[in-house]
Amino acid sequence: MGRMLAALQQLQSVERQLATVRSRLDARRNAVAAQEKRIAQLQADWKALHDKAMTRRRDADRLELDLKTREEQVAKLRTALNTAKTNKEYAALLTQINTIKADNAKLEDEVLKIMQEVDGIRAQGGKVEESIRAEEKRLEETKQSGDAEVARLSGMMEELKQKRAEAAAAVPGEALAVFDRIAETYGGEAMAIIEVHGKRAPHDYVCGGCFMALTAEHANALRTRDEIRRCDNCGRILYMEPKGQTSPAQ
Repeated sequence: MGRMLAALQQLQSVERQLATVRSRLDARRNAVAAQEKRIAQLQADWKALHDKAMTRRRDADRLELDLKTREEQVAKLRTALNTAKTNKEYAALLTQINTIKADNAKLEDEVLKIMQEVDGIRAQGGKVEESIRAEEKRLEETKQSGDAEVARLSGMMEELKQKRAEAAAAVPGEALAVFDRIAETYGGEAMAIIEVHGKRAPHDYVCGGCFMALTAEHANALRTRDEIRRCDNCGRILYMEPKGQTSPAQ
């Protein structure tokens, strides 16, 4: 393998380590964000339940006020009943009283139903509050355990960035530009081995990155020239196993 491809492979090795550490660092940071998001959702759920309970409680209050007004009306009608001068007037007042009392019974049932609903909503809210406290405790534990790990991984990132800069310095500028573009596309995996299938010629060649078939031209060129050859399908930079080693596909 030529000097340029060897330098690219060295760069690929460091780039792969960087991608791994970066992924672990992002996972640690995202864990805190995800926990905070869960808590925010639970708090929103609790507020929705609280608002619903308050609304229904106000509905019950309005009905109770209406019920009180109706009961006062019944009391006045009873007073009038005692002073009725004719049977017809007495019967009319009695009918009116019974109608209001029947309506009041319905109102009382409705108030009771609403209050039972409010109790149920508040019970749900209590469970959500318990979940919030549990998630807040978990968030604090996540932060405490994650801080040290984030610091450690951040230190590793800085060391690997220095190593990458050193590895990149050994790669020609044009080749480095190609490598960087592909690495950004594939999460650090800019290169792919040419897998050789078959123990005897003619061999089949496959890109180890996308597993699509390659022409023998790529393999033949890389055996004799130190140049960038890219997969016709995924665009990764191709390389062959050094002499004396065998491809994992063989």
